[in-house]
Amino acid sequence: MPLDLANVEPSNSAIIVVDVQNDFVSGSLAVRDAEQVISPINALLKLPFAIKIATQDYHPANHISFARNHEGKKEFDQIVIFPPAELVVGRTLEDERSLEGLEQVLWPVHCVQDTFGVAFVDGLEHEGLEVVRKGCDVGIECYSAFEDPWGLTNTGLKDKLRNKEISNVFVVGIAGDYCVKSTALDAKKYGFRTFVIRDAVRSVSDNGIEWIEMDKAGVEIIDTAEELLMSRVLSQ
Repeated sequence: MPLDLANVEPSNSAIIVVDVQNDFVSGSLAVRDAEQVISPINALLKLPFAIKIATQDYHPANHISFARNHEGKKEFDQIVIFPPAELVVGRTLEDERSLEGLEQVLWPVHCVQDTFGVAFVDGLEHEGLEVVRKGCDVGIECYSAFEDPWGLTNTGLKDKLRNKEISNVFVVGIAGDYCVKSTALDAKKYGFRTFVIRDAVRSVSDNGIEWIEMDKAGVEIIDTAEELLMSRVLSQ
């Protein structure tokens, strides 16, 4: 299908670079071939997007997603987690989202605040990018760059994009089946026309289900960064 960039221009477009961090590229939770996203992402960052965002997983050492913080559990076991009561108390009455328990994969320790693993990987041209941090609350997992699944913690990204009058969001990074997917689905949910660039993404699993889920939700998939780079729409 030809690339459709109708109504896309630099002044109303943003790029979100998701979690291109040491621990996801070569560290404790490295995704296979993750280093291969660096070159296409750097090329995309040269385009004149109105705003350029880089996200960081930014966990406290006692984060709920770490297997070592659950007695008797091993890495990649699954548990059910529930919204922290202290955050539920402050929930707005208008928010009708379910507060049911959610399945949680227990991960190796990764992206701990103020460690080498949390830093952006060498080679990523991240200077000048606006940084959005997520997963900072000890009791909440937050794959999306916008908010956690219960809507109890908010990174401010939605308002940041709206204040810049952004209509189009391009998502790249790691990992496609977790934080990239969740970010793209939330961007679409909040009314942004959302694109994910396939060759600038790497996933944990090879099953490709994330691409089907995003497509069904109306997220537009661009196969290669080169397609966007060759478009004169974002080269103005």
